[in-house]
Amino acid sequence: MPVLHVIEPHGFCSGVKAAAEAAAKALDSRPDGAGGVYCLHELVHNSIVVEGLRARGMVFVDSLSGVPRGATVLFSAHGVSPAVRAEAESRGLDVVDATCPFVTRVHREVRAYAQDGLPVVIIGNAGHAEVAGTAGEAPPELVHVVNSAADVAALPDFPGGAAGVVAQTTLGTDDVEAVLSALRARFGGLRTSPAASVCYATRDRQRAVREYVRSAPGPCGVVVLGSPESSNTRRLAETARAAGAAFTALAGDMAGLSALDLPELGFFGITSGASTPEEFLESAVAALRGRIEGGCR
Repeated sequence: MPVLHVIEPHGFCSGVKAAAEAAAKALDSRPDGAGGVYCLHELVHNSIVVEGLRARGMVFVDSLSGVPRGATVLFSAHGVSPAVRAEAESRGLDVVDATCPFVTRVHREVRAYAQDGLPVVIIGNAGHAEVAGTAGEAPPELVHVVNSAADVAALPDFPGGAAGVVAQTTLGTDDVEAVLSALRARFGGLRTSPAASVCYATRDRQRAVREYVRSAPGPCGVVVLGSPESSNTRRLAETARAAGAAFTALAGDMAGLSALDLPELGFFGITSGASTPEEFLESAVAALRGRIEGGCR
């Protein structure tokens, strides 16, 4: 009989949990009849979480210009640049800072590099909110965002081969190491910090998925729960695929889960991204167990 295994760890990481609690507290503190609480960008990249907050009255905006003066605004777990903080202060906004502590550490490292006059290399996706906030901690002329060895080859020559390196916290650990190797091969004076790289929650989940696939008694499938907009969730699926899973799928909600065409395999693992609610995992496990272990896929 096919077996379904829940891969540990899963569910909210500490940063997402704290951000969700901060959002709930801000909403609970509204006076009766007051307008909604605002959030700059999505609090976390998970549609279930975002829609739940929207249903409670939270308003999501793409810029502070959409927030009325004096209103309450949350900074998402991905963090914001100093320029955004200054704008919020100038508009008299009541700021609730839900930035993940691991992202805050990366910001701190970038500030230190910039103060020393070093070029700053950010390993990450240029369009990601976390990278945009991190890049804002240094003068634009010092910042370089790379995501591949080809990007590294295109970098200018740094004086003395010196640069400070940080990474987006939700990337794949193997991807970061590959880019770091390319950077080390080209530049001899790199400064790095373990505190400014992939966070432990992302790293531990990827390691657990990799170990599950490699230790499965036979060909296995892995189902990852979470929104495709979530970087750490996508990396979990990529990790399973790279480790040799015979089938890998990502489901953002129960409808997406039900639509999966599951192959005939003896072993399936299920896990979730760091911004995926446990309630979704519990419902998904029950549904998948009925399909997989019940023999109806």
